[in-house]
Amino acid sequence: MSTSLAPTALRGAEYALLQCDNKALTTIPGADAVLDIVRDVNEGQFKAVLLHELAKPVLSISNETCINEDGTLDGDLQLQYTTPGSLDDSRKELLRLAIGVASLHTFVQANWTGPDLDIDPSSAILHHNKSTKSIAASSLHSLATARLALGGEPAYHLTKYPTFLTIAIDIFNLPYQHCFSSEWWKLRANSVQQQILDEPAGLEVDSLGPVVEGLQDSLGLSDFPDLHGRLTLEQGTLNHIVANDKTAAELFVRAAKETGLQYELTGALGKRTKFQTTDLSQLVVLAQSRPREGDQPEDVSKADVSDEAERETQKLPESIKNEDDTLLEQTEFTSTVDQVTGHSSPLSHIDPANQPALHPLDQCILLGLCLNVKNTSPSHGLTKEQMAPYVARVISHPRNWTVHTMALLLRSRLEADRTRTVERSTLQLQALIDQMPTADSTVKERLLYFHDIVLPSKWEMEKELAMRFLSIGVVKSALEIFERLEMWEQVVQCWQAMERRDKGVAIVKELLEGTRTEADLVVSRAKAGGQIRPAFDAARTAKLWCLLGDLEPDNAEEHYKKAWGISNHTSARAARSLGGYHFTRNNFSEAADYLRKAAAINPLLSRTWFTLGCALIKLEKWEEARDVFSRCVTIDDEDGESWNNLASVYLRMGIAETRKTDNGEVDDDATLVEDTTLTSRRIPFANKLLAFRALKQGLRHSHDNWRMWTNYMLVSADVGEMAEACRALTRVVEERATKDGEACVDFDVLDRLVDAVTRADDEHNTASGGQEGLQAGEGQYNPNTGKRLAPRISDLFNRTLLPRFSSSPRIFRACARFLVWQSAWGAALDAYINAYRASVMGDERVATDLDRFKAAVVELEELVDVMRNLGPRAAEESQSSAATEGEVGRRRKPTSWQFQARGLVRTFMGRTREAFGDQETEWQKLEQLLEELRS
Repeated sequence: MSTSLAPTALRGAEYALLQCDNKALTTIPGADAVLDIVRDVNEGQFKAVLLHELAKPVLSISNETCINEDGTLDGDLQLQYTTPGSLDDSRKELLRLAIGVASLHTFVQANWTGPDLDIDPSSAILHHNKSTKSIAASSLHSLATARLALGGEPAYHLTKYPTFLTIAIDIFNLPYQHCFSSEWWKLRANSVQQQILDEPAGLEVDSLGPVVEGLQDSLGLSDFPDLHGRLTLEQGTLNHIVANDKTAAELFVRAAKETGLQYELTGALGKRTKFQTTDLSQLVVLAQSRPREGDQPEDVSKADVSDEAERETQKLPESIKNEDDTLLEQTEFTSTVDQVTGHSSPLSHIDPANQPALHPLDQCILLGLCLNVKNTSPSHGLTKEQMAPYVARVISHPRNWTVHTMALLLRSRLEADRTRTVERSTLQLQALIDQMPTADSTVKERLLYFHDIVLPSKWEMEKELAMRFLSIGVVKSALEIFERLEMWEQVVQCWQAMERRDKGVAIVKELLEGTRTEADLVVSRAKAGGQIRPAFDAARTAKLWCLLGDLEPDNAEEHYKKAWGISNHTSARAARSLGGYHFTRNNFSEAADYLRKAAAINPLLSRTWFTLGCALIKLEKWEEARDVFSRCVTIDDEDGESWNNLASVYLRMGIAETRKTDNGEVDDDATLVEDTTLTSRRIPFANKLLAFRALKQGLRHSHDNWRMWTNYMLVSADVGEMAEACRALTRVVEERATKDGEACVDFDVLDRLVDAVTRADDEHNTASGGQEGLQAGEGQYNPNTGKRLAPRISDLFNRTLLPRFSSSPRIFRACARFLVWQSAWGAALDAYINAYRASVMGDERVATDLDRFKAAVVELEELVDVMRNLGPRAAEESQSSAATEGEVGRRRKPTSWQFQARGLVRTFMGRTREAFGDQETEWQKLEQLLEELRS
């Protein structure tokens, strides 16, 4: 091998490894040992690769590794990672990369896809180091598990053969001058590592963008749409793993564009039940892949599928049939899309009942889009209805073992909450777990699209099954699974569900003392392959101490500090627990210190930032609190509480003592705050505007939170957004009226809303002067004053306030002022009379309390003045209406306002004569008022 590998051949080998497909290698002429290793990697022959003679320098043990007599390692396992000197530089790098990929995929096969492995790390290393002492498998396992802990989060301690993953990570982190795809493999290894941690940690997804852009340029992916889309898709799945769902959603959509996938969520007529006679509109996903080389024609029918293809289909995971007596196995569509929607689209020619098969990569993108629907929509029924068509589209044409497994798993999750499908859901999940160790499909097929979906590991799928058992009350079955998986936190949860908290405490203490043994389990593991349960590493021991602190509140601080010390101040869980402990005891300064450390160790958990922000609010550190809550909404932009608190911080930032200008006038850019803690201080208008925007964003995701609506109402009124204030007041009343009655109405805001309409100068204020104000050069649309706001205020009174409150004088008076502005004289007069009746006639104190009597006299005089003013106008309005209505209107005689006023005064006098007839001043006013009305 004196000649170097041609650049095109090297790039083809890299493409072949990335796609787990040897097609790119068929054009490379001649025999080459390194390329043969690449072919073996893609075929899933990992044992042959790891035991190959060329792999010896890579997997040789370094002289710095110390092996004790008992086979345990004193320190980390260090390999040489060198390559044969007879190879040129490009082949050396390709060899290292291929061995790294083989190690990574061996680990994935053992823990995700199956079937069971025929090699373990100890035998692979000893094969190339025959003169070395035997290495204990448990020692390798413990060291590798400890190394894989990240950001204070421990790796799952029963992960099979974690040494393979550490070898892969070490190889991918080596310097590469020729194989640029090593950065891509580093991302894949990172993704796998994140999935074995208890919580995602230690990964800044913002740094992925430059890496991906560099890969696109160095690998020339613009000419390879499938590879280009695959890289974007994998970037999206990694963002999804670390709960950065907004970015993941955007990346999934971009991946679809890059691969040429066309899709559309729409409706078509069809049936979903066996007894349905009328076709109804059903959600359906229409999708079509980009034509690829070697694809079958679209018009090939199902009857033309060969026997060989049928046999291939039989190797796919079994789809459990739904035995329900009502629901159909799948929706039966009876029409095309354009017959329902009435418009055509690029995909309207596709028959929903007979869609073309999708490429497996495009199926992965659809599943990613399905996760996107789940993560960016509110948690209600529509979410699952949107997800189901995506999953059904993938299940309808199974093309790959792993992709079909993921689709069935998603369907199982969707059906878990429905009574007619819950049985099929549980059986399907159990079937998927049982298929993992079997060899019903090749290793190559199972790994082909593994990195393009978020397939759970074997233990995560079993955990999901146990959690499903726990949710339906089958606690004992769940407990058995958790104990076998040694997920002690969930074991304790099961014992608590059975009201045996003491049992949970005893288990955790036994684990910490090292006295808890499971003899049968230890023996069975030893017989199976030497996987004896390893000792807990520092990260997992710290987590157990935190769990004990949760179970023993009286000694919680001691246990949390023990965990913090054991982890050498690297356990985010311990720091969070200490922060929460001090926060609940109002030790906000200490809480903030620990929470800052927790956020620094693992910055991906929004609740850590949220609690820190609350502590900073208590400490009145407004600027830091603003930054913290900004981080919260960056991580999870659907967190309504964080948006609300961010708005609260804005309203307290930048507050200064009242400033005056040189001429002694107060600066009008800020307004006084009613809060007693901020007396005589002012909030800058810019901060109020920021608070308004934060609350508006938060309410998109907390629509039923009346406290947020109340804050939004006040801030909206303060910044002049009266239309939004009106909407907020409506929501507050709708949420609180049943429980709190009239107390839920903010009358100050209501009066300001009416004033915004009645005091607007519509004739000269073009911003609110009707259609005339929209002429070119005359103004802009403004919905917050005058005629533009009036329809909203009208709806507020007629649909929200008056139907709910019939005895509130302030509501009737506000409504009357609005009706006067509308020149609805009769309705305004009735509103004023209703306000008087609610205030005076409905108050029993008027006849017994002197002060209340005097106030009532004043109210009656004011009402008579209003009637004197509005009465004649109401009469004219009534006559005009009668003339318009003809004979019917003429037969209906309007009541004289004087007659109404006299009746109100006489009624009031008769009611209060006995108690207050001797009150000369007030009584003379009433007699004089009555005399005036008679004349």
